Amino acid sequence: MADPILGILGKPFAEQVAAFRLRLGNLVPTARWDDIQTSAHDTGYMVAGAAKADLLADLAGATDKAISAGTSLEEFRRDFRQIVERHGWHGWTGEDTAAGRAWRTRVIYRTNMSTTYAAGRHAQLTEGGFPLWVYRHGASREPRILHLSWNGLVLAPDHAFWKAHYPPSDWGCSCYVIGARSKAGARRVGGDPDKPLPDNWDRIDPKTGTPVGIGKGWDYAPGASVTRLIPAMRDKLEQLPDRPSIDLIQSWLTSNGFRSWLATPQGAFPIARAPAEVVARLSSDRAVVELTAQAARSATSAIADLSGAQLTAVQSLIANPARVVADGAAEIYVGAAGPDGTALAIRVVRAAEGLEVTRVVKMSRPNETDDQTIIAMMEG
Repeated sequence: MADPILGILGKPFAEQVAAFRLRLGNLVPTARWDDIQTSAHDTGYMVAGAAKADLLADLAGATDKAISAGTSLEEFRRDFRQIVERHGWHGWTGEDTAAGRAWRTRVIYRTNMSTTYAAGRHAQLTEGGFPLWVYRHGASREPRILHLSWNGLVLAPDHAFWKAHYPPSDWGCSCYVIGARSKAGARRVGGDPDKPLPDNWDRIDPKTGTPVGIGKGWDYAPGASVTRLIPAMRDKLEQLPDRPSIDLIQSWLTSNGFRSWLATPQGAFPIARAPAEVVARLSSDRAVVELTAQAARSATSAIADLSGAQLTAVQSLIANPARVVADGAAEIYVGAAGPDGTALAIRVVRAAEGLEVTRVVKMSRPNETDDQTIIAMMEG
């Protein structure tokens, strides 16, 4: 029989991948599963008993592959076996039997898939501004009676229920939340706007310290603490290896969060990661390149169709430009921005906070020689 949670998750989406990659800059060595609790999982990656940094980094890489590529549990198990053998990791729970190894790898795989799915969905629901959230039971093979009793609940996003009951709510829980814009819309996705909350839904179980029906350590909304953390992730991005950092920035640029920021920009938004040679040439101590609010406002007023999807080209533009023009503490890069042959020219400046994009100009061809445009960019 198919795994119900994997049937729900399907193909990973940008917000889910981003939710996991937020954890990659904070690998947490632990001895027990409960060494870190609740929302600390949003920004940290741990595998109980994995105390060595290199072991944990490889396990994180295997989990990232499973989430970002949507690989199967069996492929994750193969990666897991190779990693523990390479590092000589022994004594972990479940190691002694085939059933134990299958159980342990399934727990790691399912937990990371389900919590990052939930965190990504939380980001989508929040950014989408859905006025109603619908609780859906995940059709587990052995349903928890209380979770089943919550199926179809329709509540406002700020209702206290979601603070501790936003799923998943225990090991193996496959419940999920769907957004709706009206009561009719809630009914279409399986909700019942007239369904009341059960009595004593928030009663605390003295054995776990969490509401009845919620597992110990699961009384939080996965992703709620990171939904608005992108501006605070600059240092984390710097700490990540190049590839995860680049992938995370690219996923942010195509998210609702960036579209909202681009509509009313404030501060700066990560847009690319500069190669080491660019960082050295510009004498910067940071590799992450940010788009300033002023540059964003100027670009959107001059380029009617400017989008995050277009701006993902800035990464390859800086790494492999068709043309580079040096300008003191800045460099101007020109290169292709899309399949239609159009190009972008961007000006990257070394600033007090790191590398900043201060100008974005659309050009007709990547190899266009337009000295007036370049001169104007140098002056700006």
